[in-house]
Amino acid sequence: MSDFIAVFPQYLLPKRALTVFGGWVATRRWGKATTCLIAWFVKRYDVNMNEAANTDLASYTSFNDFFIRALRPGVRPLANAPFVCPVDGAISQFGAIQADQIFQAKGHAYSTTALVGGDKALASEFLDGSFATLYLSPRDYHRIHMPCAGRLRSMVYVPGDLFSVNPKTARGVPGLFARNERVVCVFDTEFGPLVMALVGATVVGSMATVWHGVVNPPRLPQVTKWHYDESDITLLRGEELGRFLLGSTVVMLFSKGALDWNAKWQATLPVRMGEAMAQAQ
Repeated sequence: MSDFIAVFPQYLLPKRALTVFGGWVATRRWGKATTCLIAWFVKRYDVNMNEAANTDLASYTSFNDFFIRALRPGVRPLANAPFVCPVDGAISQFGAIQADQIFQAKGHAYSTTALVGGDKALASEFLDGSFATLYLSPRDYHRIHMPCAGRLRSMVYVPGDLFSVNPKTARGVPGLFARNERVVCVFDTEFGPLVMALVGATVVGSMATVWHGVVNPPRLPQVTKWHYDESDITLLRGEELGRFLLGSTVVMLFSKGALDWNAKWQATLPVRMGEAMAQAQ
């Protein structure tokens, strides 16, 4: 009950208006004012700029340019494992999908069908499979990479709410990750089907993929699908998949019997892109 009370103001906030405004500010090229905003953000969230390919804050012409900054070569080596962590962040939850139910937080679960935008046939491919939910905080590196090699099958834009996705909100808002706006990317891999769901949040201005570019805005009013059966878009393990223009959460779905999680993984543990995530079964 206390978590619900803590997040109740979010039900009242004009989340979409705040997000549109935040996205607008993030794209402005205001010269010194932009540099001051970036410098404040780096100090406020203790961003490690030593890992950035470009450490000169004044050279970023917009906040978005800074936020999706590349890392220096070699700072995220890929582990010798079939599955590597796709992002920098923290483990929100991970484990087995119970029938079609994904664990969100104590007292809360949501269905795979809801997460992927209502496609029951797609959701059925993950019956009793595995999931992981990874939260990207403001200080983190905000590009998303492939946990294993895969061939792109489809992408789905699912309109939705724009609640925050921090741990407190996950405990207080039922079905949060299947409720918020999201971009669902579906791949075929040697280990079976893979879903990478990029979940939006308050002030997350947009999400982009390397094959499509910016997916939102525009924020379409209906579920929208793109099919890539005629294309040969294959991404390698560790290759960039997309990015958050202001950060959020990634939910991964794997089919039954695809993997065994890293024994060191546990909820709330900080993780880095490229570290060992799982072994193939």
